[in-house]
Amino acid sequence: MAVSGSKDFELDVADYVEEAFERCGLELRTGYDLKSATRSLNLMLAEWSNRGLNQWTVTEKTVAMVKDTGTYNIDSTNATAPIDVLDIFVRETTNNTTTDLPLNRMSRAEYSHLATKSTTGKPNQVFVDKQTTPTITVWPVPDKSSTYTVHMNVLTRMDDADAGANTLDVPFRFYPCLAAGLAYYMSLKKAPEKAGMLKQLYEEEFDRAKAQDEDRSSFRVAPNLSGYNSA
Repeated sequence: MAVSGSKDFELDVADYVEEAFERCGLELRTGYDLKSATRSLNLMLAEWSNRGLNQWTVTEKTVAMVKDTGTYNIDSTNATAPIDVLDIFVRETTNNTTTDLPLNRMSRAEYSHLATKSTTGKPNQVFVDKQTTPTITVWPVPDKSSTYTVHMNVLTRMDDADAGANTLDVPFRFYPCLAAGLAYYMSLKKAPEKAGMLKQLYEEEFDRAKAQDEDRSSFRVAPNLSGYNSA
């Protein structure tokens, strides 16, 4: 027997809804059933953002610093709907030479307690204000224009599920988690007697997906030999 040779399996919103109803022991019958399930699906995607489960939506943003201006929108158009800043540094360009400096992140209280917020210089700290339209505020305030540029890795919002024919902004490895999650969400409304079992399956699929979505880096351990005499 020959393998298919294809790697393009993808479910649309209607497919996920049908799968969820079948796991609840039900059938998708009306347009309102589809509307209700789509609403639950969008709420679940919002929950994933709270859990940090959308690393595939990380995008790099840059902001050119302006002299005497400390606060900037993370995305001036808000087209990517930023959620949070994962890491951030400032790049200084002088005489065609660039130097990158990580910015230390301040809490709201730490920024509020700065005695002189208008101090100018090369920025070395940043406060991320996670409002509906998130902003960053750097300190010290830039003392030059066209010299400093802030670079950020930004966690952004996933695309909504608007129609049954839409596909979803998730990688292949998250399909089982999404199907299990929607089945659990629908069971709360349609089959509460199955909610406990479906929730357990959802959490298991979620843990597996989350484990695969974490950053990986080299980890080295060295013994502390400072207390030993080499003689």
